Amino acid sequence: MSEERLSGNNNDKPREECGVFGIFSNEVTDVVKKTYYALYALQHRGQESCGIAVSDEGVVDYYRDVGLVPDVFTRERLDKLGNGNIAVGHVRYSKFGNVTRINAEPIVIRHIKGSMAISHNGCLTNGHKLREKFELEGGIFHGNNDAEVIAYTITAQRLKSDSIENAVERAVYHMQGAYSLLVMSPSKLIAARDPLGFRPLCMGKTEDGCIIFASESCALDSLGAAFIRDLEPGEIVIVGKNGIKSIKTHCGNKGKLCVFEIIYFARPDSVIQGASVHKARVQAGRLLARESRADADVVIGVPGSRGGAAVGYGRETWVGFYISFFLKTYCTPYFFLPPPT
Repeated sequence: MSEERLSGNNNDKPREECGVFGIFSNEVTDVVKKTYYALYALQHRGQESCGIAVSDEGVVDYYRDVGLVPDVFTRERLDKLGNGNIAVGHVRYSKFGNVTRINAEPIVIRHIKGSMAISHNGCLTNGHKLREKFELEGGIFHGNNDAEVIAYTITAQRLKSDSIENAVERAVYHMQGAYSLLVMSPSKLIAARDPLGFRPLCMGKTEDGCIIFASESCALDSLGAAFIRDLEPGEIVIVGKNGIKSIKTHCGNKGKLCVFEIIYFARPDSVIQGASVHKARVQAGRLLARESRADADVVIGVPGSRGGAAVGYGRETWVGFYISFFLKTYCTPYFFLPPPT
């Protein structure tokens, strides 16, 4: 493994997972502001940096920086990005790499066959090998995260493919690890999950007809969007002017969703792979109580994501639960969404 991955400034800190969001509309509309609200709903998945890239009928613009969503994207900044018909967004916790603006996503690439923006959630187990391969071929990397590696991998395939979706399909053969991926070209939005479905990715539709993708269903709820379905492990979905297309070349596995999505990463009001996160945590608390009953007066969920488990444990054992702690530290931040300042 490369030295920069071993010596990153954040390797001694606990990490959650990144959050991705993408939206496609047949007409130019307020996709940037919709992305802002969705990223705020996904803020728990990444609080180091965030970014939004938008395509206004082929013209790609973007902004990304270190900080929380409402701090980075003020009303003035959102207005500068303007409207468009496609947008992708990202909130980041670094698995590897330093907390710098250069490592923030989406990554925007401009090459001979056009532009593309990439947001991903996950980690490539062969990322360092791919990076070394591209560097030996003359590739220049500005940051030290996997997004640039993915961008180079897709670009290499795009140069010998007739479409961006075929390039993504071919790139999957070269990428090993866990990832959910959103790729925005000037005219298409592509969503993909790794063949094992380790990271979640769902699809929805807004009332005005926009097709959206998100790491969690809570982002759909923040826009009043209808949930359509979870992407299958290995599935690639393409949305464009001609409608929605699915490529299932890499499908076939039952899926191995990371268990920490349910017990820790996800927001309690999300539904992942058909399971309510809150109900799953409550049931986990009940099962823990049956296995390891404690002689106690109060049950407190620490950290906040343990709140559901504490509720289940308390109900099963009839031990009092310090509910005000749960409400103050866990629920309140998610249900009061401030507008951009």
